[in-house]
Amino acid sequence: MNFEHTEDRRMLSDMLRRFVAEQYGFTTRMRNVESPQGYSPDFWRRYAELGAIGALFAEDDGGLGGAGFDISVVFEALGRGLVVEPFLDALMVGSAIAAAGSPAQREALEGLISGSLTAALAQAEPESGYDLDRVATRAQRSADGWVLDGAKAVVYAGEHADLFLVSARTSGDQDDEAGISLFLVGRGTPGLALRGYGLIDGGRAAELVLDKVQLAPGALLGQEGAGHALLERAVGRGILALCAEAVGAMDCARDATLEYLRTRRQFGTPIGSFQALQHRMADVLLEIEQARSAVINAAAAVDHPDRATRERALSAAKTTIGRIGTLVAEECIQLHGGIGMTWELPLAHYAKRLVMIDHQLGDEDHHLRRYIALGQA
Repeated sequence: MNFEHTEDRRMLSDMLRRFVAEQYGFTTRMRNVESPQGYSPDFWRRYAELGAIGALFAEDDGGLGGAGFDISVVFEALGRGLVVEPFLDALMVGSAIAAAGSPAQREALEGLISGSLTAALAQAEPESGYDLDRVATRAQRSADGWVLDGAKAVVYAGEHADLFLVSARTSGDQDDEAGISLFLVGRGTPGLALRGYGLIDGGRAAELVLDKVQLAPGALLGQEGAGHALLERAVGRGILALCAEAVGAMDCARDATLEYLRTRRQFGTPIGSFQALQHRMADVLLEIEQARSAVINAAAAVDHPDRATRERALSAAKTTIGRIGTLVAEECIQLHGGIGMTWELPLAHYAKRLVMIDHQLGDEDHHLRRYIALGQA
């Protein structure tokens, strides 16, 4: 297998890395985090102008790429800068709309790609854990369309999103894959209430309450009761994105730690010359390359037509990233000593983000169980 990127992807990677390094420094990132929205609408539009959002979608959908390696290139560059703009949910919601949206619904893709629209996936619930099929929110037909009742938890970037993709049960029991439907719900829809809050890594999320939310018939995305497969594919692309983002963050944590080992002196010599620390750092370097290989495997499989092959590769990557991300965070902080925990040092924020990535869209334990179960199916 040829692991080299195409010329277009190399150019995209170089451009985004340069932009993040030169325009999205740590001070800028923290200013965006501390803003009322938790991100910068101006930077969101600038990323759109660079084609970073468009690269996540196929040309037929108005984008510039849309393949697994396009996603990994973009998110690896974003991970290097701990970018907080709402790329992940734009990818997942946009992927679902691109796959099953009506002509009217697909108009939202133009807004996402241009940076004039933000979206959020409202799938998780207070008691659902990481399972996509545990949906208690209900949707019932009405004379005018649909009525939704329920609650959604930890909706990333949901506090200021313009559009929500909401999963709701139209039939079946709470744990059934069949009977789940997806709905597009606009911000400000009567009966939709939001409560925003901050996360440990600097991002923001929201709790959603849907109290007799009335939707037109055209709010249903795809076929009634067949939303699980569509949701799984969209979340799968999000899993790949998170894994690639983690590799970018690991690379920066590694570089910062190597620089510290070269410059911090003890007993008159750089601590990087101590053999015990060299061995620990060598283990970190090897583990990061293992994580990178897992992302490459997931990127190659994300569009595979066989569900088991595709989902096992994604769960394998997320399991690997969860384990290695935690290891890198812990080792880099310990090799820095007490300074590694200070809020002013970027390393502490990379460590927090790596820990949070493990818990987004299913943690290490969840995906290990899922990988095993898919192999037995």
